[in-house]
Amino acid sequence: MTYRPVISGNHHMVAAGHPLATMAGLEVLRAGGTAIDAGVAAGICLSVVESNMVSFGGVAPIILYSAEADKVVTINGVGCWPARMQADYFNREYGGVMPAGIIRTVVPAAPAAWLAALERYGTMSFADVAYYAHLFAKDGFQVYPLLEEHLRVNKDKFGRFASTRAHFFPNDEAPKIGSVFRQPALADSIDYMIQQEKAAASRGRSAGLAAVRDAFYKNDIAREIVRFSDENGGMLTMEDLANFKVDYLPSTHTSFHDCEIHTCGTWSQGPMTAQIMKIVESSGLHKMKHNSAEYVHLLCEAIKLAAADRDAFYGDPNFVDVPMDYLLSPEHAADLLARINPGKARMDYDNDVDPEEVRRRALVIDAAAMDTSYVCTVDHKGNVFSATPSDAAYNSPLIPKLGFIPSSRGQQSWTDTKHPSSVAPGKRPRLTPNPALAIKDGKKFIPFGSPGGDVQTQAMSQAIINYLMFDFDVQGALEAPRFASYSFPSSFEPHESKPGLICVEASLEAEIGPQLEAMGHTVQKWPDLHWVAGAVSMIAYDKDTGLMQAGSDCRRFGYAMGW
Repeated sequence: MTYRPVISGNHHMVAAGHPLATMAGLEVLRAGGTAIDAGVAAGICLSVVESNMVSFGGVAPIILYSAEADKVVTINGVGCWPARMQADYFNREYGGVMPAGIIRTVVPAAPAAWLAALERYGTMSFADVAYYAHLFAKDGFQVYPLLEEHLRVNKDKFGRFASTRAHFFPNDEAPKIGSVFRQPALADSIDYMIQQEKAAASRGRSAGLAAVRDAFYKNDIAREIVRFSDENGGMLTMEDLANFKVDYLPSTHTSFHDCEIHTCGTWSQGPMTAQIMKIVESSGLHKMKHNSAEYVHLLCEAIKLAAADRDAFYGDPNFVDVPMDYLLSPEHAADLLARINPGKARMDYDNDVDPEEVRRRALVIDAAAMDTSYVCTVDHKGNVFSATPSDAAYNSPLIPKLGFIPSSRGQQSWTDTKHPSSVAPGKRPRLTPNPALAIKDGKKFIPFGSPGGDVQTQAMSQAIINYLMFDFDVQGALEAPRFASYSFPSSFEPHESKPGLICVEASLEAEIGPQLEAMGHTVQKWPDLHWVAGAVSMIAYDKDTGLMQAGSDCRRFGYAMGW
């Protein structure tokens, strides 16, 4: 039994991080839109109904399958550092520390990514897909428990910036559960883009979408972003915005259990999911008892090794030559697997770590773990969409006239100039958000993804292994007890690690915690179905039968719907 049912149908399906975003995607599909139109609509909605975790001016990495072209495409929806940002700036000015605030800002990429998907693979106008986002910003929506908790618990972090505090804490208090949260300035920004499209509509759909893009990157919104950035000590210029573009790129992919696992490129941590799959494919994991101590140990050790490769190699491929063919080769996977001791945990980054010190640094609720959402969609023609929009509002000032923060994703770069994901002008940070897509025999399509920072690839790997290797249904694969390693440097500034630490949900920890401790892991108990453990959504679509099944993780506020 699962807490939520598997949603089944054969027309179309949406799973997203908030029920209103799911509803928006379904309404677009009902109106004749494609999975890409619906995914963009739901994704933009997430930046309204989860604006504490997803910025309208944030990031939006996308992976999609076009049924007409029979092709998987990714869109690198993450912005680059301003041209004025020098590689040694933080070392010179801040002693290697990257302070919170506008100085972390990279070019906002989400609008460009949504519009790129819509232009090439969608059918609708921006006004059509942005309708519900505008409505929910203007008329508001009810505050739900996770939003209230996130704001209340992290009030001090949000409160560092007066404009952010004023936006999220009316009367200096977190909005109450059930109260209506309105965002008029964000509604005005969306409406301005809609009106610019309408003014250009006589020249055709493409001209309208170009006008929307110009509204954000060249005209009034761009000018206000730059004015606010200058006023607060940022580096963005009008040229940075006007010259920015996203790219249509092939996926990174590898075989796993009769499937191809497709991820975004090394401008994200996406290939880490593929590497984990490659390591465990020939490990005998499928013969172990699911979530036994030996199972959890093996998977955590594989995660650590994939993370070590991530930190040694991954970065913006326009700046870094990443040996991806080697990293995903059977030979490299076999070499990594051989490094795993079946009875002893690796510390990797600190062999002399004191387990008691790890316990003292045990995890607390951290806003950095809640800076993302996810959406996937499938339509009756077989188009598939998977995206992970993001950028939390807690570590940068919000632009009052626009109602959103400009992307603070620079926090995922390193100030160490030798790191593959180092700060550099025009360079993209390495994103944690990483949507994925599994394809079996060209006939079964499984988009999946999760919020959760460095937990994302771990939660996603566990969910897809549950589904493909252990025959869980879609919802059961998402609800199974979960665990995560924190042995490697965080992707977030200041990139701390907790060597040896595994967090395990309570019911599973009660069964295997002592055995993991005996292997050398430091085990911390999470509550069951803990929101920090990620919130995977997944759709399984069988092209031959037309059957679609969807699930959404009850660890957060996401929902799946379709028919």
